[in-house]
Amino acid sequence: MTKHYVIMGICGCGKTTAAQTVQQHLHCAYAEGDDFHTQVNRDKMGAGIPLTDEDRQPWLENLRDWMSEQAKNGAKHSVVTCSALKKAYRDILRGAEGEVYFIHLSPPIELNRDRMAARQGHYMKASMVDSQLAILQPLEPDERGIVIDNAGAADEVAADIRRWLDSNH
Repeated sequence: MTKHYVIMGICGCGKTTAAQTVQQHLHCAYAEGDDFHTQVNRDKMGAGIPLTDEDRQPWLENLRDWMSEQAKNGAKHSVVTCSALKKAYRDILRGAEGEVYFIHLSPPIELNRDRMAARQGHYMKASMVDSQLAILQPLEPDERGIVIDNAGAADEVAADIRRWLDSNH
């Protein structure tokens, strides 16, 4: 059965870097969640307008379908990045064929703000941190996954993720 790893968290938490760690460690397919947004969604976020649940629905379904496609193709693992801020969003992703695990990156908020302020040429703006925090629902006990709250360098976070993967999967 395919095991899917969703790297989740608010903007600037390090999802892309962490996903690349998982991809290299497990030698699996990787999808950058941002690539699955519609242009309308990108334009809204670029203008600093938070997405609604309705805006996110097709995005989440596209990610879920990509994960299911990996399973249908016989993949052992896959990894995707997706903010997955609400449990309802994670419920959609959990609908993928296979087992879905969440790796919630949760560094200190000021680190997220600093990272977002330093980004160049990305449609997500630093102001989006607050709107994402406002709707973030942490993983619940019945959800498979782990919270990584390491505020260290990317290689330290990667080591934490690899330890969890090796001990649990």
